[in-house]
Amino acid sequence: MRGSALVVLAGLLQAAMALTLNSNDINIHNGMAAIPFGMDSTYSRDVFSATGGMSLANPLLADPDRPKDCPPCFNCLLDAFPCSHFAPCNAYDGRCVCPPGFAGDNCSVPVCGALSDGRDRRQREEGEKCKCKDGWSGINCNVCESDHVCDSLVPSGKNGTCYQGGLTVFENFQQCDVTNRKILDTLGPDQPPAITFSCNQQNKTCDFQFWVDEEESFYCHLNECSFSQDVEYDKTTTNYECKKIKCSCIPDRMLCGKDGSVNIDDFLEEEIHGPANFVCAEDNKCVFHEPAMDDLIMQMFGDPAIYLKCQSGECMHYTQVPGFARPPRPDYTVAIILSIVGVFTFLICLAVAVFYLAKKTSSSGGIALPDDEASKLMADHIPATLMFKQMGYNVGGKDVLRQVSGLVKPGQVMAIMGASGAGKTSLLDILARRHKSGAISGQIYVNGRIVSSQEYKRVVGYVDQEDTLMSTLTVYETILYSALLRLPRDMSHNAKRFRVLETMSELGILGIKDMKIGASGQRSISGGEKRRVSIACELVTSPSILFLDEPTSGLDSYNAYNVVECLVTLARNYQRTVVCTIHQPRSNIFALFDQLVLLAKGHLVFSGETKKLNVHLKSLGHNCPEGFNMADYMLDLTMYKGHKPGRIGLEQPEHAIQDEQEEQLFAPHPAADSSMDLATGLPPLIGSGAPQLLRAPSMTDDTMQWERELASREHERPRNVGLADSTTIGIESSGTTQEHESEDEDTEAANAHLQSLIEGFKQSTIYAAVEQQIDGAVESAQNGRNTPASRASSRQQQHPSDPVSTTAPIASSEIYSDKAISTYRRASWWSQFRILADRTLKNIYRDPMLMLSHYCMSIFLGLLCGALFYKVTNDIPGFQNRMGVFFFMCALFGFSCLSILPSFAHERILFVRERANGYYSPLTYFSTKVLFDIVPLRVIPPMLMGLIIYNMVGLVEGWTEFGKFFLVLVLFNLTASGICLMIGIMFEAVGVANLMSSLVMLFSMLFGGLLLNKESIPEELSWLQKLSFFNFAFEALLVNEITFLQLIQKEYGLEIDVPGAVILSTFGFNSGAYWKDIQNLGIMAGTFFTVAFIWLQLGVNERR
Repeated sequence: MRGSALVVLAGLLQAAMALTLNSNDINIHNGMAAIPFGMDSTYSRDVFSATGGMSLANPLLADPDRPKDCPPCFNCLLDAFPCSHFAPCNAYDGRCVCPPGFAGDNCSVPVCGALSDGRDRRQREEGEKCKCKDGWSGINCNVCESDHVCDSLVPSGKNGTCYQGGLTVFENFQQCDVTNRKILDTLGPDQPPAITFSCNQQNKTCDFQFWVDEEESFYCHLNECSFSQDVEYDKTTTNYECKKIKCSCIPDRMLCGKDGSVNIDDFLEEEIHGPANFVCAEDNKCVFHEPAMDDLIMQMFGDPAIYLKCQSGECMHYTQVPGFARPPRPDYTVAIILSIVGVFTFLICLAVAVFYLAKKTSSSGGIALPDDEASKLMADHIPATLMFKQMGYNVGGKDVLRQVSGLVKPGQVMAIMGASGAGKTSLLDILARRHKSGAISGQIYVNGRIVSSQEYKRVVGYVDQEDTLMSTLTVYETILYSALLRLPRDMSHNAKRFRVLETMSELGILGIKDMKIGASGQRSISGGEKRRVSIACELVTSPSILFLDEPTSGLDSYNAYNVVECLVTLARNYQRTVVCTIHQPRSNIFALFDQLVLLAKGHLVFSGETKKLNVHLKSLGHNCPEGFNMADYMLDLTMYKGHKPGRIGLEQPEHAIQDEQEEQLFAPHPAADSSMDLATGLPPLIGSGAPQLLRAPSMTDDTMQWERELASREHERPRNVGLADSTTIGIESSGTTQEHESEDEDTEAANAHLQSLIEGFKQSTIYAAVEQQIDGAVESAQNGRNTPASRASSRQQQHPSDPVSTTAPIASSEIYSDKAISTYRRASWWSQFRILADRTLKNIYRDPMLMLSHYCMSIFLGLLCGALFYKVTNDIPGFQNRMGVFFFMCALFGFSCLSILPSFAHERILFVRERANGYYSPLTYFSTKVLFDIVPLRVIPPMLMGLIIYNMVGLVEGWTEFGKFFLVLVLFNLTASGICLMIGIMFEAVGVANLMSSLVMLFSMLFGGLLLNKESIPEELSWLQKLSFFNFAFEALLVNEITFLQLIQKEYGLEIDVPGAVILSTFGFNSGAYWKDIQNLGIMAGTFFTVAFIWLQLGVNERR
C-alpha cells in the first residue's frame, strides 16, 4: 500500500503535464472509464459517485431506446444515484440533502450568492467562478466578512455578528489557501490549490473539499470531532480533532483521472482513515494533519503536513461569540452608601434645627428708641369723625336695620348695644364696610365726606368676635407680625417692637408674651387671653377708627374693664375713634362709653351721648331704679312684653313674678325728673369749669338700695298666685281660646311699647341734634370751609384736657381727597413677602409631626422600595419592575399632596380676616404658601426618596438622566400640589375637598399608562389621557429610563436584545415624548396654581 501511494504521488507530476487525448474515444486510465465529451457534462458529474464512478453496465445507462437528451430521473434511494459529499438522502422524496454551498441533484454543484440566501442560491455554471455578494467570500460564498450580513441568519433578525475567531460555535466555514511551496510549484500559478472547510458543532462533524483552480477534486467527511481553543496571554490556538475520516474523488477531476491524469481514488479510500487534526493560530496560519497524508507529503514534498492560510467566518448572535460576557453593571455600592448617609445626615440636621427653632423665642428685650420715634403714630394723623345716617340693611326681604343714625368723634368710644338679634353686629359690619350679602342703604361719612372703600380700609381696624390666631406662634410674635405688616413703612423695627410691648402691657398680657397661642384641645393660653391678643393685634396699629365686635366676650369683669379702659386710653391719647358692640356690661364699664347706639329689633331706640340716656328715658316715663345697672335696665326695657296688670293673676306662677317686676320697672310713669334741663336734656353741671364725664344718679352702684326696693315690691305683690295655680287645672276649651287671645294682646302691647320707645327718640332733641350735626358736617365738607388738620389743631389748643371737645364738623374741598383721612404706606410687597415667609416657616417647624412625617415617610419608603427593587435587571421582568417603582412613586407623591387640604382649611378663616383687615395682598400670601409650604413639604421629600431609590434600584446611569429624573419628580409634585391647593381653595368643606382630590388622583392614575394600555382606549375617549398628569410624569420617567436601554429577552436559546423603544411602543408610550411631557407638566402646574390664585383673589372673601 505504501508503494501504491508513491505511485499516486508520481501521478501528481504527471497530472501537471498537458495530455492530448482523443475526445471521440473512451480511454481507460488506471481502471477508470473516461466519458466521451459528447455526453452531457452535468449529467456525467451527477451519475459518477464517490465510489469511483458508475459502471457502463448500469441498465439505466445501457438502455438503447433512451434518448440521449433524456437522462433517467434522479432518486438517491437507488444505488445508481448516490449523493456527493456523503450528503444524506431524504427518504420521503429521494432527494439529497445538500450541505451549505452545494446544490444539484446529487449535491455536486457549487452555488454562488451568499449563505444568507438559503435555498434560493444560484448554482454555478460550468467553467464559471462565483462572484459573491457584498460581505461574503469563499469559493462557494459561505464565509462571512462583515457583521451586518449575519442579521438575517440569527433568530432575532438583528445584532448578528460575523465571528472570525476560527472556533466552531454552531457551524463554521473556512476558506483556505494551500501554502506548501512545492505543491504550488507543481500545480503552477494558473491552478492554485485551495481547501474549503466546514464543521458542525451539534453533529460533531466536519467536511473538507480540495479545489484546484476553484474546481473541486475530492472531498472528505470527518466524524467524532471535537473543537477547542487554547487562550494564552500572548496567543490563541484553535484545535479541531476528528477520530474518523473518509474521502472520495470526483471522477474526471484533477487528481481523480482528469484527461488521463493520476487518480488517487484508491489512496483516498484505502489509506485515509484518520484521525485528523486541524490547528490554526491567530495569524490565520493553519496545519492539517492526517497520518497517511502526512507521510505522503513528507516523502514527496519534504513538508510534515499540509500548510494552509485560512479565513474563517460564522454568523451568530453577538452574545454567542466565544468569550463574550456582558459588561457588568456599574457598582452602585458607594453611591448607595453615600446617598443613604447623606439623606440621614440631612434628616438629623433638620430635626436638630427644628428642635432648636421650635424652642427659640423671638427677642423681646429692652429697646432703645430715638426721641422722634414715640410720635410716629401721631405724625400727619387727621382725627376721623365717623357719621352714619339712615342706615338700613335688608336680607331676603327682611329688614335687619331700619333708619339708624349716629356719630362718634375722635377721642370717643361708641358702644352699640341691644338684645340678641337686635342688629348690633350687622350695624358694626356695615360701618366697618365688611362684605355683606344683603342690600345696604344709607350713607357713611368720615369727617363729613364719603371716602372710598380702599382708602377707608387702610385706616380702620376690626376685631372679630371669634378669635382666629395661628396656633404655633407665641403671643408676642402674633402681635409683632400684625405690627410689622400694618404699621407705617418708615417706622423703625425697634419702634414697632416697642409699640407691641406697650400694647401688651396695656392689655395685661405681657406676662404671657412667650407662650404659644395653642390650638383647641391643647394646653395653651386661656380664652380670655386669646381675646386680648386679638384686640392687641388691632390696637398695636393704632387705627384711626377701630371696630370691635364684643371685645369683652369670654373675659371676667376685671379684665373686661381693663380692655375697655385700654380702648378709652387709645382713643383719648391718640385721638382715635373706637366703635364696639357689647353685651350687658357692668356699670363701671358702661360708664366709660362716650357714645351709645341702642337697637331693638333693628330699630334705633337711642343714639347719642351715653350720659343723656337716663334723661331721655325719664322723659319717656321710664325711670331707672336706684342701684339698677343702666345697661341691664335699658336692654330689658327694649325686650319688655307689655303685659296688662289686670291679667297678671291669670298667668303661670313662674311668669307672674317676672311680669310683675317688668310691670313695676318698665311701665311708663308720667312724672319726669324736674331736676333735668328740659331745654337741653342734660343734667345741671356740678361746679364750674369744663364739663366732666359724670354718671346720672341712676347709674350709682347702690346694690343694697336696689335689693330693698325689690324686697318691698315682693312684699306688696298680690297674693293670688295660688288661685291662679288652682284655676289652671281642668281648663275648658274656651280657656285655651282666651289664652291665645291674651298672647295676641301681649304681642300688640309689646309692639306698641317698642314703637313708643322708637317714636319717643325720633321726636327727641337728642335725635334732632345728631341729624343736625351730620348734615352740618356734610354741608361744611362740601363747601370746604376749613381743613381737618386746622380744625383738629384749634380744638385741641382750646381744650387740651378734653378730648371730647372736638365736636365741630370737619370739612374738605372735595368729596374724595387724600386729606379726608390720614393714611400711610404700609409694608412693601417685598417686606410682606419676607414677613409671611418667616411666619410660614415658623408654622411649619413648630408643627414638627407634619414636616417630619413627610420626610421620614419618604426615607422609609425609599429604603423599602430600594430593597424590593434592588439592582433591577435589564430584561423584561426588570422593565416590569421599573414600571412598578415609577408608578408607585407617582401614586405615593400624588396622594401625599392631599395633606395640603386641612393645612389651608385651618388658615382659610385666618386669611379671610387678615385680608379684610389689610394685612397683606393675596398674591403675597399665595407666593409664600407655594414657596415655603409646598416646596419644603411636597417637593423636597420626594427628592430625598428619589435619591435613595435611584442608586439602590440601579436606574440608568448618567448625570443627564439623573437630572431629568429629578426634573420629572419636581414638576409632578408641583402639579399634584397645585391641583390639591386649587381644590382646597375652591371647596371650603375639608371632606368635600378630600373626596374631590381623591377622585382626581384616581382618574389621573387610570389614564397613567399602567392600568390601561393607551392603544386600547376608544378613540372617542382618548382625549381623557391628556388630562392625566400621571400620564405625562409616568411616560417621562419611562422614556428617560428605557429609551436607550437594551433589554434582554431569552428566546430560541439566545439572549435577544430588545431595544427599550420597542417595549415602550408596545405599551403605547412615545420614546420621543420626554420634553413634550415635561412641557405638559409645566403647563398643568402653572394652570392649577393660576386658577388657585384667581379663586383665592375673587372667591375667598369675607362674607357676612
